[in-house]
Amino acid sequence: MFEKRSGRIRPFREAPSLVDLCVKIAIDNVRYIGDVGETDLHLLKRILPHCTKDQLIHVEDSTVGRDLSPVTDVLWMQFYKKDFGEKSFNIVVERMKENKVTFGWKQLYEAKTKDVSEAEMKAVNRLKQLYQTADARKQSRKIQICTKVPPSSNKRSFGSAYNLSGTKSNLMKKAKLDLLKSQEVKNLAAMRKNAVQRSYSVSPAKHSGASTSKPSKPFNRRF
Repeated sequence: MFEKRSGRIRPFREAPSLVDLCVKIAIDNVRYIGDVGETDLHLLKRILPHCTKDQLIHVEDSTVGRDLSPVTDVLWMQFYKKDFGEKSFNIVVERMKENKVTFGWKQLYEAKTKDVSEAEMKAVNRLKQLYQTADARKQSRKIQICTKVPPSSNKRSFGSAYNLSGTKSNLMKKAKLDLLKSQEVKNLAAMRKNAVQRSYSVSPAKHSGASTSKPSKPFNRRF
């Protein structure tokens, strides 16, 4: 069909149907959609692909008594491929074929998100531990400057006397040990020992002579 306007012939555009207008309005306001009720699947297939992940979760959680996976499963598959990459997507597909099992892509998306979150948490904790270890090592290598506070007069006198007496005592002990170990002391000890031995070898003769000779008593003459 054609229409003539200002001398030109243009193809005639049919007016959009009421259904198309409703779908367009729903797409423009998809962020406000909650429970879809008994909306036909062919309409949901035109509307829900315009949802973000959070909006799609809201629609599924809000819709009571109806399974939307015939529409949303393919959407979650697209989210999985987009967020986790083609390689991870192909691995999941191959594993399901090998094990002859099928999982919903929403469940697979949630499981993968949990694994990624746990891996990130472990990496963060590992980096935190490495940082603490490096910081502790750095702190241990620092030169600490301590400000010495002078003690009071009483403590100073008591401490100095105590340290002095202790120092003198230690010096006297060391000097005494050095003196006992010196060669002069050893020679003096040997000389005393020899002198004692010689005195014992001479004393018996003297004592024997003194015992044989008895002193004579003086003679008293009587007149």
